[in-house]
Amino acid sequence: MYALIMAGGSGTRLWPYSREARPKQFLGFLSERTMLQEACQRIASLIPDDQIFVVISETYTDVVRQQIPQVPAANIIGEPEGHGTAPCIGLSALYLRRLDPEAVMAVLTADHYIEKADELRHALGAAAQVAEEGHLVTLGIQPDRPATGYGYIERGEKLARVNGHDVYQVEKFTEKPDLVTAQAFVESGRYYWNSGMFIWKVSTIWREFEKLMPQFYTQLMEIDAALGTAEERATLERVWPRVENETIDYGIMERAEDVAVIPVDIGWSDVGSWATLLELLPADGEGNVVVGQHVGLDTTGCLIHGSRRLVTTVGLEGMIVVDTEDALLVCPKERAQEVRDLVEKLKESGREEYL
Repeated sequence: MYALIMAGGSGTRLWPYSREARPKQFLGFLSERTMLQEACQRIASLIPDDQIFVVISETYTDVVRQQIPQVPAANIIGEPEGHGTAPCIGLSALYLRRLDPEAVMAVLTADHYIEKADELRHALGAAAQVAEEGHLVTLGIQPDRPATGYGYIERGEKLARVNGHDVYQVEKFTEKPDLVTAQAFVESGRYYWNSGMFIWKVSTIWREFEKLMPQFYTQLMEIDAALGTAEERATLERVWPRVENETIDYGIMERAEDVAVIPVDIGWSDVGSWATLLELLPADGEGNVVVGQHVGLDTTGCLIHGSRRLVTTVGLEGMIVVDTEDALLVCPKERAQEVRDLVEKLKESGREEYL
């Protein structure tokens, strides 16, 4: 089995700590290792280093090589520009296809928190067996609340039980629902959060690209003809700007006929905002998560993330305070998702030095 770790994204909802020059996947939020290093570490006992691939904007390829030197430099795939997860995966599959067109490929991401790494590896092993039979496989997260920030997967008939894991046909994918719908999903017991982790044979996903995204498939074939030649990079840079933006969910998974889901309970979370970190990191006796120096009075349920200065607070409840050398963020935890909009406002106002 090969692993593809998608390490793109700008992490704007974790501004001002996450910046364009050093986005969240290259930072350590939950341990001394960065999120990219954690992603490689948790699969190290299952997949050899030389079978791990990372796809990233070509701007960051040197950073990736510095952070995970155990992964061969040739396995770091640089995109000239981002066009969504479908092109990202398709380009990577193109390289893997040259190595072994029948290989199983596990698509993972560098910005997930997974508490139970052993259970993830066990589930990936089971998923690989299902993928060998020609299924497109995804891992569905057992929901513990009616979250509205995740997509959902509805299971259909049971296909098999593999290594202690139930395998179901996917009935349908649903984008982020409203609260009432999410509550109904969770109560039904038939829905799982869409983890964004996929397992399939390279040959299987290749056929799906040909069938469901024919224009993109033709573009991949143009790049394929130049691989290993002096024209490889020039061809990629010429073709890639014409590639349309598309997610793997809409481009392939939602329209494919043979998709299976394996429900898992792996302590998964998409580290997408400061509010998520407030839930994940250990809190003190007042329910505050503190990184750095903090002295507070009547301060409860807050995330205080400092750099060098002492942060002091009085009378705060449920707030996010992130202090860096050149920028300070203060917002209620309930509005943490809007940090992305704040970053957009910085762009519009020409404050590029803070991005």
